[in-house]
Amino acid sequence: MTPDTFRPHLLHPRYLPSWLGLALWWSFCQLFPLSTQIWMGKQIGRMLARGNSSRKRIAQRNIELCYPEFNAQQQQLLVRRTLEETAIGIFESGCAWFWPNWRFRKRYTIKGMEFIEQARKSNKGVLFLGVHFTTIEIGASMVNLEFPISGFYRPHNNAVYEWAQAAGRVRRNAGSTVVPNGDVRGIIKALRNGAIINYAPDQDYGLRRSVFAPFFGIDTATVKAPAQLASAGRAEVLTWVTRRDSKTNHYTIEIGNSLSGKLGQDEKEDAKLINQFVEQEVRKNTEQYLWVHRRFKTRPPGETSLY
Repeated sequence: MTPDTFRPHLLHPRYLPSWLGLALWWSFCQLFPLSTQIWMGKQIGRMLARGNSSRKRIAQRNIELCYPEFNAQQQQLLVRRTLEETAIGIFESGCAWFWPNWRFRKRYTIKGMEFIEQARKSNKGVLFLGVHFTTIEIGASMVNLEFPISGFYRPHNNAVYEWAQAAGRVRRNAGSTVVPNGDVRGIIKALRNGAIINYAPDQDYGLRRSVFAPFFGIDTATVKAPAQLASAGRAEVLTWVTRRDSKTNHYTIEIGNSLSGKLGQDEKEDAKLINQFVEQEVRKNTEQYLWVHRRFKTRPPGETSLY
């Protein structure tokens, strides 16, 4: 049974508040045009910026660490904008999971489709290496309209949310599925069978699964998995990012050329290459990056916490 399979126990009365919240979220996504949802997201983000939430403090600290050349006013402006984008991302995720397909038409452009076609002609799977921009959910949904991608999922404490998330991620393409992030054998098997697996390596997964490599000039715990999965799955590694134009609300998805020939020589060099790719993309689109994640949580032995 996959996580997107509806199970009767989800109708238990203890889940009623979750269903009410989900219904409200669904209603907002259906009733309002995207421009209105983006406006509402901005207002929520501005309220968060005036408060003192833990997410604001994390974003502020990350920006202080990564942009020391910015003065205090510039850093605070970036904090506000990234909180706005984070809140907008909640509405975008709802659109990704709940909108009918026709509402996406003409809203996006995909560049680099030829790299997917080349991998398919070679009968290879693809490890789709992404970045945690706030647009990642809506971008993946748009990609799924063109070709099937399968994504990792982490079990959620709320079973209703987990089901809605999984069902939303696979509903646009019959060839899509969700893969538990601990099912390494399942991932490798899928890659060998020609699947496209979406993987974003730019989060802190702890010391055991990582090596340290520079990210914005800071030694950062970076997962070793991409090169390992690509090698075991005999797959191509293609990069991809999604950006939303703030003036037109049009989404551009860029698929990059293969990194396969550059990965797999040395774990630290692999991590360095991946972080260079992520940092390059973040510098192009700074405010839409997920700065509310504690990217520098794991430190090299002997170093004190940066938070």
